[in-house]
Amino acid sequence: MAEAERVIGTPDTPDAGADGPEQGEETQQAQERPKGKRKIAVLFAVAAFAFVLDLVSKMIVVAKLEHHEPIKVIGDWLQLEAIRNAGAAFGIGEAFTIIFTVIATAVIVVIARLARKLYSLPWAIALGLLLGGALGNLTDRIFRSPGIFEGAVVDFIAPKGFAVFNLADSAIVCGGILIVILSFRGLDPDGTVHKD
Repeated sequence: MAEAERVIGTPDTPDAGADGPEQGEETQQAQERPKGKRKIAVLFAVAAFAFVLDLVSKMIVVAKLEHHEPIKVIGDWLQLEAIRNAGAAFGIGEAFTIIFTVIATAVIVVIARLARKLYSLPWAIALGLLLGGALGNLTDRIFRSPGIFEGAVVDFIAPKGFAVFNLADSAIVCGGILIVILSFRGLDPDGTVHKD
């Protein structure tokens, strides 16, 4: 049917041989749609990978490391130590657990809305890292004790002289750094490049 319309034309569209501006816009939109979908798939694939990796690591830590002595990975410089963190990343603001839960939820909603305009692979990776990390820590806040939306996040990576963190925190930080780099380079989420 579509092939027949292309050959003979329809009353509401230009003839097949005509190359009007409307037909050019439709062709451009048709070419952009699959490109955008591929980037959305990358975003959700990266987010799912980051989320699952974080979830599995926390399950192992709770089962094998909690209430045990820390495991030294590189002498005193890096060890694995299970702690429960009611605050934000790196133990900041433990009195504001519900606020951090609301912020994480807002970040997830914003990323989901932004995904519709996503045509850039680096932005898809960056937003996927942010989404996966936010979902990882939000899952802890919803399902872990002391209660819904007040749960303490499981942290376990303990470098010497630094706060204890987890893989979700790492994904969020890496995604944030990548977004800063992309912004400085002038690359927008829709794939356009601007120079200020």
